[in-house]
Amino acid sequence: EVQLQASGGGLVQPGGSLRLSCAASGSTLDFYHVSWFRQAPGKEREGVSCINNGDKRTYYKDSVKGRFTISRDNAKNTLYLQMSSLKPEDTATYYCYGPGLCSGSVCGNYWGQGTQVTVSS
Repeated sequence: EVQLQASGGGLVQPGGSLRLSCAASGSTLDFYHVSWFRQAPGKEREGVSCINNGDKRTYYKDSVKGRFTISRDNAKNTLYLQMSSLKPEDTATYYCYGPGLCSGSVCGNYWGQGTQVTVSS
């Protein structure tokens, strides 16, 4: 069974930093595109960043470019999102997402449970 365990959220002042982690079990993240999404209260879930499996190319939502960095540690089978220069509008629940992750012959789209990020003074 594939599981994604997100962590690292919290309360931070504007301009501060946080690093989110998404630990995977049951599947190897390095083989897949994986992403971070976020959802603010009353808003739709939106893509924040993703990283390709093969060429490790990364993509970012315009509003986080230059402030957020997505990465993965293959040895730890963990996805990260380093967030810096945080703004109140970054406040949301952040989710990691792995489409098409496989555990043996069973494949599916998997979401982490979400980790809350609150940016406030």
